[in-house]
Amino acid sequence: MAAAAAAAAGFAKEVLPPSLDSTSKPPAIFDGTTRLYISYVCPYAQRTWIARNYKGVQEKIKLVPIDLENRPAWYKEKVNPANKVPSLEHNNKVKGESLDLVKYIDKYFEGPALLPDDPAKQQFAEELLSYNDSFNKAMYSAMPSNRDVDDDVGAALDKLEDALSKFDDGPFFLGQFSLVDIAYAPFIERFQTFFEEVKNYDITKGRPKLTLWIEELNKIDAYTHTRRDPQELLMRTKKRFGIA
Repeated sequence: MAAAAAAAAGFAKEVLPPSLDSTSKPPAIFDGTTRLYISYVCPYAQRTWIARNYKGVQEKIKLVPIDLENRPAWYKEKVNPANKVPSLEHNNKVKGESLDLVKYIDKYFEGPALLPDDPAKQQFAEELLSYNDSFNKAMYSAMPSNRDVDDDVGAALDKLEDALSKFDDGPFFLGQFSLVDIAYAPFIERFQTFFEEVKNYDITKGRPKLTLWIEELNKIDAYTHTRRDPQELLMRTKKRFGIA
């Protein structure tokens, strides 16, 4: 837990800038400033935001939030042709894809490492990162259904419970906090609220490792500073799936 403690000690809470919309002028792109383009409500962008915070490089990577519901035209034209977040502007280039960016931030910026040196942990990290899309699919697929929560959801959550039991040197997936936790955190944050409120299903019930993981995660300032109001996220998720 030493790295987590060090990161927490070095975390500087910042005043968050307002989101840029279609009426906003673009920043001086490629002027040498490193910028992380995110949305405050996007779980993929939240991954990179957490990584930036945990590394303690808020002063070196400027946060540029985009309003996804009223995006500025210049973002697609000048920053990311795919018109998606997150994007990282660094060394006169723009890169995308959230997990690639988390790894990039970890590699090229100072601060606590997001991946341990242990080869066994590195291999397990890649396995869990590869599983993340399947996990999210199982959870999201159950959301619009009018039926009770199916076995696929339980199996997906049980797989995480088992994964959290692999290493005993800490409460996180690799023992210590890592990019694997960053990959899963924004989604579990949303799933926990949705399944509790809409499905009357507690994703942590009978899963003590997952319960502890969430408790410990919420002690990390670099993560909690990226959290939004759970009811706001719930409302957005319900709207996405047409749930009254």
